[in-house]
Amino acid sequence: MKIVLITGAGSGFGQRTAFILAKSGFHVIATLRNLQSKKEFEREIRENRLDKNIDIFQMDITKEEEVLLVKEQVEKRYGSIDILINNAGYAQGGFFEEIRMEDWRKQFDTNLFGHIFVTKTFLPLLKKKEGGKIINISSISGFLGFPGLGPYVASKHALEGWSESLRLELLEEGISVSLVEPGSYKTGIWEKGFERIPTHERSNYQKNILERARNSSRTGGDPNEVANLIVKICKKRYPKLRYPIGKGVRFIYMVKTIIPFQFIERFFGKFMLK
Repeated sequence: MKIVLITGAGSGFGQRTAFILAKSGFHVIATLRNLQSKKEFEREIRENRLDKNIDIFQMDITKEEEVLLVKEQVEKRYGSIDILINNAGYAQGGFFEEIRMEDWRKQFDTNLFGHIFVTKTFLPLLKKKEGGKIINISSISGFLGFPGLGPYVASKHALEGWSESLRLELLEEGISVSLVEPGSYKTGIWEKGFERIPTHERSNYQKNILERARNSSRTGGDPNEVANLIVKICKKRYPKLRYPIGKGVRFIYMVKTIIPFQFIERFFGKFMLK
Protein backbone atom coordinates (compact mmCIF):
# COMPACT_ATOMS: atom_id res chain seq x y z
CA MET A 1 0.00 0.00 0.00
CA LYS A 2 1.47 3.34 -1.05
CA ILE A 3 1.70 6.07 1.57
CA VAL A 4 0.65 9.63 0.71
CA LEU A 5 1.19 12.70 2.88
CA ILE A 6 -1.10 15.63 2.07
CA THR A 7 -1.08 19.08 3.64
CA GLY A 8 -4.17 21.23 4.14
CA ALA A 9 -6.47 18.21 4.32
CA GLY A 10 -9.06 19.87 6.51
CA SER A 11 -11.16 21.25 3.66
CA GLY A 12 -11.42 21.85 -0.08
CA PHE A 13 -9.22 19.93 -2.51
CA GLY A 14 -7.17 18.45 0.33
CA GLN A 15 -10.10 16.86 2.12
CA ARG A 16 -11.70 15.48 -1.05
CA THR A 17 -8.35 14.13 -2.26
CA ALA A 18 -7.67 12.43 1.09
CA PHE A 19 -11.00 10.58 0.97
CA ILE A 20 -10.72 9.50 -2.66
CA LEU A 21 -7.10 8.35 -2.19
CA ALA A 22 -8.10 6.29 0.84
CA LYS A 23 -11.01 4.74 -1.09
CA SER A 24 -8.57 3.95 -3.93
CA GLY A 25 -6.30 1.86 -1.72
CA PHE A 26 -3.69 4.41 -0.63
CA HIS A 27 -2.76 5.02 2.99
CA VAL A 28 -3.19 8.75 3.67
CA ILE A 29 -1.36 10.88 6.19
CA ALA A 30 -3.71 13.87 6.36
CA THR A 31 -2.24 16.97 7.99
CA LEU A 32 -4.41 19.83 9.29
CA ARG A 33 -3.28 23.35 10.21
CA ASN A 34 -5.36 23.17 13.36
CA LEU A 35 -7.59 20.51 14.88
CA GLN A 36 -10.79 22.57 14.94
CA SER A 37 -12.06 20.63 11.93
CA LYS A 38 -10.73 17.28 13.18
CA LYS A 39 -14.03 16.05 14.69
CA GLU A 40 -15.97 16.62 11.46
CA PHE A 41 -13.14 15.06 9.47
CA GLU A 42 -13.05 12.01 11.73
CA ARG A 43 -16.83 11.65 11.53
CA GLU A 44 -16.66 11.47 7.72
CA ILE A 45 -13.80 8.99 7.94
CA ARG A 46 -15.87 6.70 10.17
CA GLU A 47 -18.99 7.05 8.01
CA ASN A 48 -16.96 6.05 4.95
CA ARG A 49 -15.26 3.22 6.88
CA LEU A 50 -11.80 4.60 6.13
CA ASP A 51 -10.44 4.47 9.70
CA LYS A 52 -7.60 2.13 8.73
CA ASN A 53 -6.63 4.16 5.65
CA ILE A 54 -6.31 7.71 7.02
CA ASP A 55 -4.22 9.04 9.90
CA ILE A 56 -4.55 12.65 11.03
CA PHE A 57 -1.70 14.88 12.21
CA GLN A 58 -1.72 18.53 13.21
CA MET A 59 0.81 20.46 11.12
CA ASP A 60 0.89 24.15 10.30
CA ILE A 61 3.32 24.28 7.39
CA THR A 62 4.49 27.78 8.42
CA LYS A 63 5.71 26.43 11.79
CA GLU A 64 8.98 24.58 11.30
CA GLU A 65 8.83 22.88 14.69
CA GLU A 66 5.47 21.27 13.82
CA VAL A 67 6.74 20.08 10.44
CA LEU A 68 9.85 18.54 12.01
CA LEU A 69 7.77 16.84 14.72
CA VAL A 70 5.41 15.26 12.17
CA LYS A 71 8.38 14.13 10.08
CA GLU A 72 9.82 12.41 13.13
CA GLN A 73 6.48 10.72 13.88
CA VAL A 74 5.93 9.66 10.26
CA GLU A 75 9.43 8.23 9.95
CA LYS A 76 9.03 6.30 13.19
CA ARG A 77 5.61 4.90 12.24
CA TYR A 78 5.97 4.36 8.47
CA GLY A 79 9.68 4.59 7.68
CA SER A 80 9.08 6.32 4.35
CA ILE A 81 6.44 7.88 2.10
CA ASP A 82 5.69 7.41 -1.60
CA ILE A 83 3.94 10.67 -2.46
CA LEU A 84 3.93 14.22 -1.05
CA ILE A 85 1.02 16.51 -1.96
CA ASN A 86 1.63 20.17 -1.13
CA ASN A 87 -1.95 21.42 -1.00
CA ALA A 88 -2.21 23.85 1.94
CA GLY A 89 -2.81 27.47 0.95
CA TYR A 90 -5.11 30.47 0.93
CA ALA A 91 -5.86 33.53 -1.19
CA GLN A 92 -5.11 37.05 -0.01
CA GLY A 93 -7.48 39.39 -1.82
CA GLY A 94 -7.13 43.12 -2.33
CA PHE A 95 -5.54 45.70 -4.58
CA PHE A 96 -1.82 46.45 -4.41
CA GLU A 97 -1.97 49.85 -2.70
CA GLU A 98 -4.17 48.62 0.16
CA ILE A 99 -2.39 45.36 1.04
CA ARG A 100 0.00 45.53 3.98
CA MET A 101 3.52 44.10 3.68
CA GLU A 102 2.65 41.82 6.57
CA ASP A 103 -0.09 40.25 4.42
CA TRP A 104 2.30 39.79 1.49
CA ARG A 105 4.74 37.95 3.76
CA LYS A 106 2.02 35.74 5.27
CA GLN A 107 0.83 34.80 1.79
CA PHE A 108 4.31 33.72 0.70
CA ASP A 109 5.02 31.98 4.02
CA THR A 110 2.07 29.66 3.39
CA ASN A 111 1.82 29.35 -0.39
CA LEU A 112 5.55 29.10 -1.11
CA PHE A 113 7.99 28.88 1.80
CA GLY A 114 5.79 26.46 3.74
CA HIS A 115 5.77 24.07 0.76
CA ILE A 116 9.51 24.45 0.32
CA PHE A 117 10.22 23.58 3.95
CA VAL A 118 7.79 20.64 3.98
CA THR A 119 9.40 19.28 0.81
CA LYS A 120 12.94 19.75 2.14
CA THR A 121 11.94 18.00 5.37
CA PHE A 122 10.16 15.00 3.83
CA LEU A 123 12.36 14.53 0.74
CA PRO A 124 14.66 12.06 2.56
CA LEU A 125 11.61 9.86 3.25
CA LEU A 126 10.60 10.05 -0.43
CA LYS A 127 14.07 8.99 -1.51
CA LYS A 128 13.72 5.73 0.38
CA LYS A 129 11.20 4.52 -2.21
CA GLU A 130 11.49 4.17 -5.98
CA GLY A 131 9.33 6.39 -8.17
CA GLY A 132 8.46 8.98 -5.54
CA LYS A 133 6.15 11.83 -6.46
CA ILE A 134 5.73 15.45 -5.37
CA ILE A 135 2.45 17.09 -6.41
CA ASN A 136 2.16 20.83 -5.88
CA ILE A 137 -1.32 22.34 -6.02
CA SER A 138 -1.00 25.57 -7.95
CA SER A 139 -3.69 27.53 -9.83
CA ILE A 140 -4.42 29.10 -13.18
CA SER A 141 -3.32 32.21 -11.25
CA GLY A 142 0.18 30.76 -11.48
CA PHE A 143 0.01 31.24 -15.25
CA LEU A 144 -1.93 34.48 -15.68
CA GLY A 145 -2.06 37.40 -13.27
CA PHE A 146 -5.57 38.43 -12.19
CA PRO A 147 -6.21 41.89 -10.68
CA GLY A 148 -7.33 42.08 -7.07
CA LEU A 149 -5.36 38.96 -6.08
CA GLY A 150 -1.77 40.16 -6.38
CA PRO A 151 -0.23 38.28 -3.41
CA TYR A 152 -1.95 35.01 -4.35
CA VAL A 153 -0.99 35.35 -8.02
CA ALA A 154 2.63 36.16 -7.16
CA SER A 155 2.91 33.23 -4.74
CA LYS A 156 1.54 30.80 -7.33
CA HIS A 157 3.87 32.11 -10.04
CA ALA A 158 6.76 31.53 -7.63
CA LEU A 159 5.49 28.04 -6.80
CA GLU A 160 5.46 27.20 -10.50
CA GLY A 161 9.03 28.40 -11.05
CA TRP A 162 10.31 26.49 -8.04
CA SER A 163 8.47 23.34 -9.16
CA GLU A 164 10.08 23.49 -12.61
CA SER A 165 13.55 23.78 -11.08
CA LEU A 166 12.89 21.03 -8.56
CA ARG A 167 11.59 18.64 -11.21
CA LEU A 168 14.80 19.01 -13.22
CA GLU A 169 16.97 18.65 -10.11
CA LEU A 170 15.28 15.41 -9.04
CA LEU A 171 15.40 13.69 -12.43
CA GLU A 172 18.37 11.53 -11.47
CA GLU A 173 16.61 10.51 -8.25
CA GLY A 174 13.60 9.20 -10.17
CA ILE A 175 11.27 11.54 -8.26
CA SER A 176 8.69 13.40 -10.36
CA VAL A 177 7.34 16.87 -9.59
CA SER A 178 3.92 17.85 -10.95
CA LEU A 179 1.73 20.94 -10.83
CA VAL A 180 -2.06 20.84 -10.68
CA GLU A 181 -3.48 24.15 -11.97
CA PRO A 182 -7.21 24.48 -11.21
CA GLY A 183 -9.49 27.27 -12.29
CA SER A 184 -12.46 28.30 -10.12
CA TYR A 185 -13.89 25.60 -7.88
CA LYS A 186 -16.24 25.66 -4.91
CA THR A 187 -13.66 25.18 -2.16
CA GLY A 188 -14.28 28.34 -0.12
CA ILE A 189 -10.83 29.77 -0.88
CA TRP A 190 -12.20 32.72 -2.87
CA GLU A 191 -14.87 33.61 -0.33
CA LYS A 192 -12.25 33.69 2.41
CA GLY A 193 -9.98 35.71 0.13
CA PHE A 194 -12.70 38.32 -0.45
CA GLU A 195 -13.30 38.57 3.30
CA ARG A 196 -9.73 39.82 3.64
CA ILE A 197 -10.30 42.71 1.23
CA PRO A 198 -10.62 46.09 3.02
CA THR A 199 -14.00 47.79 2.57
CA HIS A 200 -13.98 51.36 1.32
CA GLU A 201 -15.06 53.40 -1.68
CA ARG A 202 -13.82 51.98 -4.98
CA SER A 203 -13.70 52.96 -8.61
CA ASN A 204 -16.13 51.27 -11.00
CA TYR A 205 -13.15 49.39 -12.44
CA GLN A 206 -12.28 47.85 -9.06
CA LYS A 207 -15.93 47.13 -8.25
CA ASN A 208 -16.41 45.29 -11.55
CA ILE A 209 -13.25 43.23 -11.03
CA LEU A 210 -14.39 42.10 -7.59
CA GLU A 211 -17.94 41.35 -8.72
CA ARG A 212 -16.79 39.22 -11.64
CA ALA A 213 -14.38 37.37 -9.34
CA ARG A 214 -17.19 36.69 -6.86
CA ASN A 215 -19.45 35.42 -9.65
CA SER A 216 -16.68 33.12 -10.82
CA SER A 217 -16.36 31.59 -7.34
CA ARG A 218 -20.15 31.10 -7.05
CA THR A 219 -20.29 29.21 -10.33
CA GLY A 220 -17.11 27.21 -9.76
CA GLY A 221 -16.81 23.53 -10.47
CA ASP A 222 -17.04 20.48 -8.20
CA PRO A 223 -13.79 20.05 -6.18
CA ASN A 224 -14.05 16.29 -6.70
CA GLU A 225 -12.93 16.87 -10.31
CA VAL A 226 -9.58 18.14 -9.06
CA ALA A 227 -9.34 15.46 -6.38
CA ASN A 228 -9.91 12.74 -9.00
CA LEU A 229 -7.19 14.23 -11.19
CA ILE A 230 -4.73 14.24 -8.27
CA VAL A 231 -5.50 10.57 -7.62
CA LYS A 232 -4.84 9.78 -11.30
CA ILE A 233 -1.46 11.52 -11.06
CA CYS A 234 -0.65 9.46 -7.96
CA LYS A 235 -1.29 6.30 -9.98
CA LYS A 236 0.76 7.33 -13.03
CA ARG A 237 4.21 5.87 -13.42
CA TYR A 238 5.63 8.92 -15.21
CA PRO A 239 3.51 12.00 -14.47
CA LYS A 240 4.05 15.11 -16.56
CA LEU A 241 4.82 18.55 -15.15
CA ARG A 242 1.56 20.47 -15.64
CA TYR A 243 -2.10 19.50 -15.30
CA PRO A 244 -4.46 22.44 -15.99
CA ILE A 245 -8.08 21.73 -15.09
CA GLY A 246 -11.35 23.63 -14.92
CA LYS A 247 -13.79 25.62 -16.99
CA GLY A 248 -12.00 27.98 -19.37
CA VAL A 249 -8.52 27.11 -18.12
CA ARG A 250 -7.20 25.65 -21.38
CA PHE A 251 -8.64 28.64 -23.24
CA ILE A 252 -6.72 30.99 -20.92
CA TYR A 253 -3.53 29.03 -21.62
CA MET A 254 -4.11 29.38 -25.35
CA VAL A 255 -4.90 33.10 -25.09
CA LYS A 256 -1.78 33.99 -23.12
CA THR A 257 0.44 31.75 -25.26
CA ILE A 258 -0.79 33.00 -28.63
CA ILE A 259 -2.30 36.46 -28.16
CA PRO A 260 -0.15 39.51 -27.28
CA PHE A 261 -0.75 40.79 -23.74
CA GLN A 262 -2.03 44.10 -25.06
CA PHE A 263 -5.22 42.33 -26.15
CA ILE A 264 -5.72 41.02 -22.62
CA GLU A 265 -5.40 44.61 -21.40
CA ARG A 266 -8.01 45.70 -23.92
CA PHE A 267 -10.35 42.99 -22.64
CA PHE A 268 -10.10 44.27 -19.09
CA GLY A 269 -10.49 47.84 -20.30
CA LYS A 270 -13.59 47.00 -22.29
CA PHE A 271 -15.42 44.90 -19.71
CA MET A 272 -14.21 46.32 -16.41
CA LEU A 273 -14.33 50.08 -17.08
CA LYS A 274 -18.06 50.08 -17.79
